[in-house]
Amino acid sequence: MGRPARQTQLALALPKWGGRRAGAGRKRKDGRVVPPGLPHLRRAPLASRHPVHVTLKLRERLPSLRSSSGFAAVFSALQHGSLREGFRVVHFAALRDHVHLVVEAKDGVSLSRGVQGLCVRIARGLNRSLGRPGRVFADRYHAHVLQTPTEVRNAVKYVQENFARHEARVGRALEPGYLDAFSSRALPAWEPRTWLLRVGWMRDG
Repeated sequence: MGRPARQTQLALALPKWGGRRAGAGRKRKDGRVVPPGLPHLRRAPLASRHPVHVTLKLRERLPSLRSSSGFAAVFSALQHGSLREGFRVVHFAALRDHVHLVVEAKDGVSLSRGVQGLCVRIARGLNRSLGRPGRVFADRYHAHVLQTPTEVRNAVKYVQENFARHEARVGRALEPGYLDAFSSRALPAWEPRTWLLRVGWMRDG
């Protein structure tokens, strides 16, 4: 008798790593696959003497924040959430789908909690007026720390005149001396505490 045939083990055809696949990884709660508009990077440390220019962006297909119901939600949130401990809003402007703020905060934690509190209040007010649930803001807020009188002056001017800038882009000129009723230029502003917002920015012209 001959020797029995030697059995051979079949090699498994294991898939090879071929790089990152499109759409792989943990999915976002809102179903989006594309990366968010603002990367989740660690924010820079914040000193209490530096104001911050904050921008909040709404999701698409929501009513304008310059409507009566939209601005009511924004202004109510500002009235109730702008003077919490370690955080205050000094200037603001409501546009169709975003809000600009110039704020003061004790530190990065106070800034984050203060802005998140405003977002929650605005979202609740808007959803209540629309009779809908769900998210209101598109992504994380954008924050630019203002460290010099020139930066603060430019930010305050930008916020107070933002609506006029948008109108000019589409060829609509506003009357001289126009005060935007949906901004702190026409409505009482909250008193600042930082030197840059009280005095410094005005020394820059």
